[in-house]
Amino acid sequence: MTKDETAGTTRLGKFILLTGIVFLATNLRAPITSVGPVVPQIQGALHLSNTLTGLITTIPLLAFAVLSPIAPKLAEKWNIEIVLWVAIWAIAIGLLVRMSSTIALLFGGTALVGGGIAFGNVLVPPFIKKWFPQKIGLVTGLYSVAMNITASLASGFSIAIGHWTGMGWQGSIGVWLVFALIAIIIWIPQLMRSKAKSRSDETAAQRQKDTSMLRSRLAWHITVFMGLQSLLFYCAVAWLPVVLQDWGMASETSGWVLSFIQFTQLPVVFIAPIVAGRLKNHTPLLWFVGGTLALSLLLIIGWRTQFIIPAVILFGLGTGLAFSLVMMWFVLRTGTTRDAARISGMAQSFGYALAAAGPPLFGALHDWAGDWETPFFLLVATTLILHITGMKITKPQIITG
Repeated sequence: MTKDETAGTTRLGKFILLTGIVFLATNLRAPITSVGPVVPQIQGALHLSNTLTGLITTIPLLAFAVLSPIAPKLAEKWNIEIVLWVAIWAIAIGLLVRMSSTIALLFGGTALVGGGIAFGNVLVPPFIKKWFPQKIGLVTGLYSVAMNITASLASGFSIAIGHWTGMGWQGSIGVWLVFALIAIIIWIPQLMRSKAKSRSDETAAQRQKDTSMLRSRLAWHITVFMGLQSLLFYCAVAWLPVVLQDWGMASETSGWVLSFIQFTQLPVVFIAPIVAGRLKNHTPLLWFVGGTLALSLLLIIGWRTQFIIPAVILFGLGTGLAFSLVMMWFVLRTGTTRDAARISGMAQSFGYALAAAGPPLFGALHDWAGDWETPFFLLVATTLILHITGMKITKPQIITG
């Protein structure tokens, strides 16, 4: 997609594109975060063992790791707009199927949802690069905000939605089908636009040299950064409420403490991409990430629950900025839409595989040491490696094979 082609898109066309991105974003987190609060209900209704219950939240992460590398290849073959539309359909069908009262359909639907989200995660950043090359930061910010707002609402109101709909846990996890259906309809104009541009895009792709992402140090630095920032976030989501309860905090209060992380991230994920898009050197932003995360973890290790609110706010600031930076690096550190899709696929595949190992390792360290401070030192070490790795990406450079 050339600058001339994007400039030729009408204001109405741009608005429809942006609306499509926003509604697609509403489907990339909420179907996952809506599940956690009602897991006990699902376990009781379907008589699931603890192992099977764990699969409900593990299957999407596994889908991210396995399917992320496939997304760029399919986008090259069928066009990115078509693949994203199919991804939304996969999410919609998965949401409908997993509302069933049978274990097989629950897991099958969850796998479909995870697969659709995996494709969306990988392909939205290059899609933004393709259609909004002059406003990558702003559009990425809007995309991230839409994703995080619905994720927060889904976790916060999950149980209440079950009561309001009268459908219990099935209503809690199924109501997000509405957003998927809206996204499917809004995405139809993108399919028409894709057909009009497909020939020129194919020709351009054939002229490009393949750059080996696996041989690029910069690509690996971005991949490791992606995995480590995800590991930090998922460890907090999985274990922080448990830790706080063990330290004497009420269960209801510990849940709200966790929500401070997500709400703190909202302004960050909107503003940070805009700032990152305007700065050539991201070193100051990296120091902010490392500083806020380190201070947050030290407050928790040293004072436990005494300064927990400032600690989780700092944690939300750090993880929110780290996520925004890596999303921007997918497009700012590549020369073409095609390469942006490929690094996004590589980073999210290996990155989510690394992140999936975090929560079990955190729990294993607790079992080994007999305290909660030791696992938090794992997160301190992760923060240090995150900072060192990120410093290798901060200066302007393009991935080359």
